[in-house]
This record gives sequence, structure tokens and C-alpha cells, in this order.
Amino acid sequence: MGGDLYRVGGGVSAPHAIYDPEPEYSEEARKAKYQGVVVLQVVIGVDGLPRDVRVARSLGMGLDQKAVEAVRQWRFEPALRGSQPVATVVHIEVTFRLY
Repeated sequence: MGGDLYRVGGGVSAPHAIYDPEPEYSEEARKAKYQGVVVLQVVIGVDGLPRDVRVARSLGMGLDQKAVEAVRQWRFEPALRGSQPVATVVHIEVTFRLY
């Protein structure tokens, strides 16, 4: 990737999701009617691609892996520092809700 990693703030804008498909539910969680939020720590590259996706707050029942799989497919407008795209570390909340 090259270059530094930034956090949002101090002149660095937040990246914006431009493609963010919903995660699939695990069969185990669906049967148990389990809902909640998985928090992921993600590096968004200057190309808008998510990298180094890690679980920061787990939910269990197979939903952590489903959240990681979904976010790896997401695409972003990268964060900007001034007018230059920069790689940023962000936390993303993935909500699992049965309707």
C-alpha cells in the first residue's frame, strides 16, 4: 500500500461507502433469532478497497465471519487529506437484524 495510515479528523475526511451489500445471516444465528452488531476495524486504502479487516467487537454465532466477508466486498470513496486520497483506519458497525 505504501504511505502512512491516518485516522479521521485533523484535516482527514472520512471515507464513504459507495457499495455496501448487506451481510448474509448465518444459519445458526437465524435459527436462534440472534441479532446484534459486529464492530470491525478496517484499513481503507487510497484505492477505496478495504484491507486488514479485523473483528474489534465480536457477536458470535458465525456472524463475525459473515460481517468480515461482506465488508471485504464493500467499496469506498477514499478519505482525503486536503485533496489527496489517504489510507485510513476506521471502525465499521455491521448490524444483524431479523425482519
